[in-house]
Amino acid sequence: MLEVFSVIFGALIGSFLNVCICRLPEGESIVFPGSRCPQCHHPIPFYDNIPILSYLWLHGRCRNCHHPISLQYLIVEGTTALISLVSFMTFGPSWSYLIYFSFMAALTVMTVIDLYHQIIPDVISLPGIGAGLLASLVLPKITFVNSLLGVLLGGGSLFLVATLYQWLFKREGMGGGDVKLLAMIGAFLGWKAVILTILFSSLIGSLVGISIMLIKGKDFKYAIPYGPFLSIGAALSLFYGEEVIRWYLYLNR
Repeated sequence: MLEVFSVIFGALIGSFLNVCICRLPEGESIVFPGSRCPQCHHPIPFYDNIPILSYLWLHGRCRNCHHPISLQYLIVEGTTALISLVSFMTFGPSWSYLIYFSFMAALTVMTVIDLYHQIIPDVISLPGIGAGLLASLVLPKITFVNSLLGVLLGGGSLFLVATLYQWLFKREGMGGGDVKLLAMIGAFLGWKAVILTILFSSLIGSLVGISIMLIKGKDFKYAIPYGPFLSIGAALSLFYGEEVIRWYLYLNR
């Protein structure tokens, strides 16, 4: 029953994340007004605002204007429900579950916004750094020192890369949002996870980026948001990082 509850809880949070994704880039309040159709702006009644189920029942359309509603809503709610379940199965009913699920929810919002707008909102990443440092005081996986080193290594490493790239090629190769995002990841996961996150995100980002360039016929100047790959790398580090480190040490003993 607790696992079922974690799925329901995750889907409900996913519905709120969709509000954040749509409104934060526009500078709008995420509280008022209530949920409304993106097309006709008609208020959505509570029975049409049930995560996942309402989208399927209405066939992805507004009841009032019948305009199609983006598949993003279903994907975000379903993904967040899955993240909540995996987090609960990994950490159980604990502070770790609530903290790491909140962390992953924040990454979800930043990932989708970065895909749409190629920006990472400071309103999430900067408070997230402080939240990660405070969370380290109760999380058993890391210490406050580990969290602080994660902030310094995460933010410092990407800042150095961005500075060197701009100096060498005379153009911006990585935005400040990515720097703050990795600093936030380091705050929640610690400095070792920062290294894994960079490795995972670089590998996945390179494979996806090269594939997109080949398909679209673009060169290496084609801009691809890096934030989503950092988020994927952070998720892999959180749930599989210790296994990867043990596997690496086993191979090199």
